[in-house]
Amino acid sequence: MPQVLGQCTIKKETNIKLVGFHNLVKYLEFVTFMVIISPLNRVVTNTLESLSNLMQAKKLVFALILCLSLNTLLSAQDRYFRVEAKNGASAEGLMYQYELASDNCNLKRFFQINNLKPDAGLQKGKKYYLPILIFDYNGKSIRSSLQIEGWKQALRIKKYNERMHAKKLRTKSLVSSNIIWVPFNELGCDRSAPLTDPIITEAKPPKSNNTSKASVEEKVEEKKEEVVTKIEPDQKKPIGKNPEALLAGQNKSSGYRKFPIFGKKYEHIPLIDSKLKGKIYYIVSGHGGPDPGALGTSNDKRLCEDEYAYDVGLRLCRNLLEHGATVYMIIRDPDDGMRDDLYLDCDRDEYCWGNKVIPLNQKKRLKQRADAVNDLYQANLAKGIKDQTLVTIHIDSRSKGQRTDVFFYHYPKSQSSKRLALDVHKTFKDKYAKFRPDGSYHGSVSGRDLYMLRYTDPRAIFIELGNIRNARDQKRFLYETNRDALAKWLYEGLTKR
Repeated sequence: MPQVLGQCTIKKETNIKLVGFHNLVKYLEFVTFMVIISPLNRVVTNTLESLSNLMQAKKLVFALILCLSLNTLLSAQDRYFRVEAKNGASAEGLMYQYELASDNCNLKRFFQINNLKPDAGLQKGKKYYLPILIFDYNGKSIRSSLQIEGWKQALRIKKYNERMHAKKLRTKSLVSSNIIWVPFNELGCDRSAPLTDPIITEAKPPKSNNTSKASVEEKVEEKKEEVVTKIEPDQKKPIGKNPEALLAGQNKSSGYRKFPIFGKKYEHIPLIDSKLKGKIYYIVSGHGGPDPGALGTSNDKRLCEDEYAYDVGLRLCRNLLEHGATVYMIIRDPDDGMRDDLYLDCDRDEYCWGNKVIPLNQKKRLKQRADAVNDLYQANLAKGIKDQTLVTIHIDSRSKGQRTDVFFYHYPKSQSSKRLALDVHKTFKDKYAKFRPDGSYHGSVSGRDLYMLRYTDPRAIFIELGNIRNARDQKRFLYETNRDALAKWLYEGLTKR
């Protein structure tokens, strides 16, 4: 319930007790009396002769001053964490990056504390306050530090700080720094209807100063043929002699696990829970090695399908691992890892599971990855594991003017494949309805007799993320925050059942 002081209502934005609150009140009372009330005594005496009690006027003035002072203290910007905007950053993207998109009030608060209009863009290099409140940790507990009662709330805040540290968004842990990060919604929002959705931005990519022209090769939609450049494989040595140990060999029940395939920045992954224990996922990102797949350009930068499909695949893999699933990245890169860049360098050093060089011939290439999936499937089936899923990720290529939403294929003769595609499609439809300004979504689900659907054993889904040649579609996967959102939505759709 709000506190009413005279005619002024103070809405409690947090459940935190201000340190030294009683001292603050005494101080404000003293300042109010010396600066305002004392000089006003003569004025109030002369002008308010009809009042039977002069103290009523004094209390009213003090209440007004206290009300204004507390509101000012509660909105002070120096209590919020500040971050520098990178190239192409958006308010929505920052909310998702720092896991603040779960409550709409976080985004509203972001605009308020930065004095921005809701449609305002962010300037590269400028620092902005995030709706993350900063509090001292007393070395005992989060509850006693913040003066809150709920242990579940304290646990959420603890896990949030751990995730931010694991993602390298905060340099030191809660304990080592004695600083607690508290999302604004944890203390200032109505949590009766929490949301968990990321936001995909539609920001315009920044212009490049590079004036060099990149060649563009098209993929013919009617034949759905994969485009290859006529170059010989030039692949680096794979990671280690036994890649199977990277993703499937660690069975820790808690804590962080190390997966070098994600790169130094993201190789340590927390085990949030084990709700996907016993489930196996095979992720195949399209093309790779000597075949970059469909090609596009953005601000004279060359875009390769295999690089962006691989990055989204890694992010999906990470989401699944965080919840206890066993995941096999069938197509692998020895040094890329998860990347935050807008433009991902095209290379040819990807390889197939089992340290196998990817062949240039299309049929041999598809057979190689299908065989890898099937061998693993049969080995896991022999262990009694039946819940196994194959996810193939591509980016389409059509005429530059043709926009597409994310769409899905399933094998026509498999009902389990169709159900899976429909589940993921519905997830995307719901997300677009919520986050796209006009709520429209035109992604489709259809059966198609593709090699990776016909000749693989697990239930399978084939995903096209958009048209790599269309400028609007490119924004869907150019931005790191958008690739992260795509992976999260795929994870939600794949794990519905």
